[in-house]
Amino acid sequence: MAHTSITKKMTDSRRKEQISFSSLLQNQFAHWMSDLPEKLWDESLCNLAIPGSHDSMTYCLDLNSPIKPSDKILNYLDHVIPCIIRPEIYRWCRTQESSITEQLEAGIRFFDLRIAHKPNDTSDHLHFVHGIFTTVTVLEALKEFGLWLKAHPKEVVILACRSFDGMNEQQHHELIQEIKNLFESKIYPKTSSEPVTLRRLWELGCQVIISYDDNIAKQYPELWPGIPYWWADTYDPKLLVQYLENQKQAGRPDGFFVAGINLTEDWWYILTHLHSSLKRLTLPNYAYLSDWIKKQVTGPGKHCFNIIAGDFIGAGYLVPAVLSLNNIDVKIGRFY
Repeated sequence: MAHTSITKKMTDSRRKEQISFSSLLQNQFAHWMSDLPEKLWDESLCNLAIPGSHDSMTYCLDLNSPIKPSDKILNYLDHVIPCIIRPEIYRWCRTQESSITEQLEAGIRFFDLRIAHKPNDTSDHLHFVHGIFTTVTVLEALKEFGLWLKAHPKEVVILACRSFDGMNEQQHHELIQEIKNLFESKIYPKTSSEPVTLRRLWELGCQVIISYDDNIAKQYPELWPGIPYWWADTYDPKLLVQYLENQKQAGRPDGFFVAGINLTEDWWYILTHLHSSLKRLTLPNYAYLSDWIKKQVTGPGKHCFNIIAGDFIGAGYLVPAVLSLNNIDVKIGRFY
């Protein structure tokens, strides 16, 4: 009994330390854009280091939802052995544990939003998807972004809308109209000839850049095209770094682009790690990946990085490493 009591106290103490550390991170990075030195206010956002989250909405996956129709193998296995497949899908498709507001408070400014319409759903509701669908609808998520931005008028977010499984043209138009109605003048349009700088955005009162990875975006001047995402598709952190280094040598794209430091399992890895999860794969390797991030540079040059996105951003590794590339010292408290 005494041993159990001591163990419980140690566990509670660790939890309190984690909560305290998380609070410090949130207090530090909730306003990181407005805290940037003035010399960076006129720098293009494409040339700044911006932290992002990969598959941003997977914190609210619904175990009871249908499986994404295009995943034929998963659908077959779910039909045969659902009691085994469902928990595995959840463990390996969940890339985030922090809500939208928590991610924003932690400093995330790029969001990877994979939008879809559930199969056989007679409603017009859209959800997010990664293997299975989310409990939160797209409209609910957009409203949460809107509320947070209203309370943080000098912060800017990049919302990358993509995937669009099961959506028809009418649903695209309705979604885009909802986005326009919700954010209104806060949207910075692609058609603007001015560079995308913080000073410019603040002058206009703009806080949202909408990337829409579908040809229908060409019909709307408010929307930006899909943003390139460098994805290594490997569970080996050394191969991931090697891939990003090779991409870097080939040269960065013009405009916004994302370097994904997210590790990705394959079927063989899952079958040989049945009691593991994407989180258990990711967290032990985050220190190694963070060290690599800190060695990178930002700017317009061929070898420079822009948005760097990862999984489980609440662990506290990603944001400080990325923001340190903006020629500032990241300390607990403020930028110096």
